[in-house]
Amino acid sequence: MFLKKLQQEEKEAFLELAYLMATIDGKFSVFENPVIAKYKEEMDLEDYKIKGLAIDDILKVFKEERSKHIVLTEILRLVYSDGIVHENELESITLIKEHFGFDANKYANFKDWIEGIKELANYPEHE
Repeated sequence: MFLKKLQQEEKEAFLELAYLMATIDGKFSVFENPVIAKYKEEMDLEDYKIKGLAIDDILKVFKEERSKHIVLTEILRLVYSDGIVHENELESITLIKEHFGFDANKYANFKDWIEGIKELANYPEHE
């Protein structure tokens, strides 16, 4: 949704983070795979090869508040895409939240917003 606004280095770091989050539970979900593909398309990085960077190295790339907000929003979208949030995903989200300096209220607002978007996307259309 907002990934085009990231700088090139941030886009690549975001893909690394997204892939890490998508596989952190030991499997690449059928729900997460299309989200990663959309991210690549949105950022014009279809040919990008994942390097497997460590989460601390990835998070250092994001310095501006705007970029941090975009990253947290999109990572929450990814994590909630399959409807199951694993313990490893929660731990990583906590690490991201703390690294970026987001307090509990700001995080709750992001989480609520993402859940609202997901509900809206699944809302049946009237014929």
